[in-house]
Amino acid sequence: MAAPERIPKTRESMKAGMQTRLDQLVTRLAELNDLLSRADVTADMDQYRKITREHAEIEPVAEHYLRWRRAQDDEMAAQELLADATMREFADEEIRSARQRMTQLEAELQTLLLPKDPNDDRNLFLEIRAGTGGEESALFAGDLLRMYLRYAERQRWQVEMMSASESDLGGYKEVIVRIAGSAAYSRLKFESGGHRVQRVPATEAQGRIHTSACTVAVMPEADEAGEVEINPADLRIDTFRASGAGGQHINKTDSAVRVTHLPTGIVVECQDDRSQHKNKDRALKVLAARIQDQQMQEQQAEQAATRKSLIGSGDRSERIRTYNFPQGRVTDHRINLTLYKLDAIMDGDLDELIAALASEHQAEQLAALGDEQ
Repeated sequence: MAAPERIPKTRESMKAGMQTRLDQLVTRLAELNDLLSRADVTADMDQYRKITREHAEIEPVAEHYLRWRRAQDDEMAAQELLADATMREFADEEIRSARQRMTQLEAELQTLLLPKDPNDDRNLFLEIRAGTGGEESALFAGDLLRMYLRYAERQRWQVEMMSASESDLGGYKEVIVRIAGSAAYSRLKFESGGHRVQRVPATEAQGRIHTSACTVAVMPEADEAGEVEINPADLRIDTFRASGAGGQHINKTDSAVRVTHLPTGIVVECQDDRSQHKNKDRALKVLAARIQDQQMQEQQAEQAATRKSLIGSGDRSERIRTYNFPQGRVTDHRINLTLYKLDAIMDGDLDELIAALASEHQAEQLAALGDEQ
C-alpha cells in the first residue's frame, strides 16, 4: 500500500497588506461593539444609524477573518504533532484540513473586502434617448423601455414615468422613468452606454437590414437629505402647455415644466402630469440625479486615466451592446459575451447578462486588490 502523499511543511501565508487591514477591522469591530453597548448611544439617532451601518458592514468580514485565524492556529498545533511518529498521519490530515479551510476563507475574504459602491442600494432614473436611425431608433427606444420594465416587473420593483417625448409611430425620442426597489441600481448600473440594433425596420419596404442606435443612462437617485445641493438662483424655470403625440393628453393650462440648471446647462422637461407642481417636483429630482451623474462621470474619467475598466467608463457614446434580430443574438462588447436568446432578453430576461457583467466587474476589482497588496 502506497504511503499517503506528504504535504508541504509550509503554506503560502496571507498577503501582509490584507492581513493588516483585517486586523484593523477586528479592532474596529470591538470599538463599535463597545459603542453600541452604551446606554446613551441612541441619543443621536443619525450617529446611531451610522454606527449600526458600519457594524453591519464590518461584522461578516471580521467573523470570516477570525475563522481563518482559528484554522491557522489548528495548522500550527498540528505541525507540532509531526515530531511524534504515532501522530504523524493524524497531524497530516489536520494540516490538510486546516489549509483547505484557510484557502476557502481567504478567497471569501478577498470578495468581502472589495470596495462597495455606495449607490448600489439606491433607486434610479433610467433615461433612454433615440440616436442615429430616425424613426426606427425611436421604435427601438420603446423596445428597450419595455425590456427594462419587464425586468423591473420580474424583480417586483416600482416604476414611475417621469417624462416622455413620443415619436410619430409610437416610439420615444426620449423617455425617463424612475425605478424603485431593492438593489435596483446595483443590477442596472452597467446598462449605461450605446445600444445598437440590427433589424429590418417596420418602415422598410425592401426588406433591408438597418442599423440604428439608442443611448441609455442609468443614474442613481440623489439622496433626499440634500446630497446634491441646488441653489434656486441657479435655476431657470419655464412653464408651457403640455401636448402629446397625436393630440393626446393636450392640456389647456401651462402645466408642463422646463428646468434649466444654468451652471451646467442641464435641461429637464416634465409634462406627464396635469399638475404643474408635480411636474416641477419630478423635474427637480431628475435634475439632481443628472448633476450627481455628471459628477460621477468626471470621477470615473479621472480613474480611467490610471486604470482601464473592463466594464467600461459608462460613457454614453460608448457602444456596449448589439441586438441582432435576424440572427436572434445579443452581444455585449465589453465582456465579449454573445447569447442566442434575443426574444427572451427583449422580454426582460436580463439575469444572465447582468450576472456576467457583475462577475467580470468583481474579477477586475479582485485583480486591482491584488495589485495593491
